[in-house]
Amino acid sequence: MLLPRLYAILDSGCFPSAEAMFTTAGELAAAGCTLLQYRNKSGNARIMLDEARELRALLGARADTEMPRPPATAELRSAWTGEGARPHTSAGVKLIMNDRADLCLAAQFDGVHVGQDDLTPEAVRKIIGANLCLGVSTHNPEQLANADKTSADYVAIGPVFATRSKANPDPVVGLEGVRRARELTHKPLVAIGGITRLNARSVIEAGADCVAVISDLIRDPRKSTEEFLRVLG
Repeated sequence: MLLPRLYAILDSGCFPSAEAMFTTAGELAAAGCTLLQYRNKSGNARIMLDEARELRALLGARADTEMPRPPATAELRSAWTGEGARPHTSAGVKLIMNDRADLCLAAQFDGVHVGQDDLTPEAVRKIIGANLCLGVSTHNPEQLANADKTSADYVAIGPVFATRSKANPDPVVGLEGVRRARELTHKPLVAIGGITRLNARSVIEAGADCVAVISDLIRDPRKSTEEFLRVLG
């Protein structure tokens, strides 16, 4: 699996409304983001599915589906057609569902990402099949070594730096943790946790193939994405 350098994460809890999240998603895509994870920790499956389907409609269709329908709201239409935005091909932006393999299928996403407290990678693989993408979060060498033995398409390591995106984050692994992770797996490696435009390049140089970003993409998302892509090369 070939990952882009930038892996955007849309956490619904970071936005005042769903519409604000959808608009940000459109701006991320317009600036060149091609991989995006939808995260919603509310536990409301109905809301999660509705929001996921809106993201799918906005950002493109999976290769085995039809072209996306037009965005359903004025805000989405603005994000879709605004200056600098570009419509996507049938491949669109690759969309990853956080935690929920069932909702990944229901929303026709391209893959699912699970943590250490979710279903095991092999249990998820049985649900989503062989063709969809599967990612696994790890926080230490033992977890990463175990994930490397699974059918996961990529593994994530973190938090690399201190982060405020989780209430009870795991211990920071630092750049040395990224280097160690690189030694332990040949799978594509995603680094996450406190990554900004100022430190992203050092994370790639430490061995990560890709950086996952939440907070540093929210403010002025189009400009932020463009700057990330320049920094990451």
